[in-house]
Amino acid sequence: MKYTFLFILTAAVLSCNVTDKKDASGQAASTVAADGKAALSDSASTTTITWLDPEVQNLGAMKKGQVAEISWKFKNTGDKPLYIANVTAGCGCTTPDVPREPIAPGAESVIKAKFNSENFSGHVTKEVYVMANNSNRNNGTNNKLSFTADIK
Repeated sequence: MKYTFLFILTAAVLSCNVTDKKDASGQAASTVAADGKAALSDSASTTTITWLDPEVQNLGAMKKGQVAEISWKFKNTGDKPLYIANVTAGCGCTTPDVPREPIAPGAESVIKAKFNSENFSGHVTKEVYVMANNSNRNNGTNNKLSFTADIK
């Protein structure tokens, strides 16, 4: 119950922080999330991702309560802009960071997440799901990244 409440509270706070931005011409530009979701449904807008870091990472041994930062570097290897529409975690213990700007063809970026081990012990495996307009998704409609840790 506590995790459900924290998840809903986090989602509500994050959704309140969405604002319209102006592009270089001074016109209002829609958020990347909106552009990314539109690009997801348009097959002419798909591109490809090459993960430069392993999609499954091992954090090794951690002390209970320790917070670890994980990152997955990637490159847009297609010929269209890459839109990260959403990044979600499998539970409230992992907080992902979403790249807000489109990633140009040939450019590199990173997906980051923080994992709080406070409520865990033993071996854990956690997932981060990336929804983007890439055609080479490894998990159906999204890209699945994961990490493991041994909590002492």
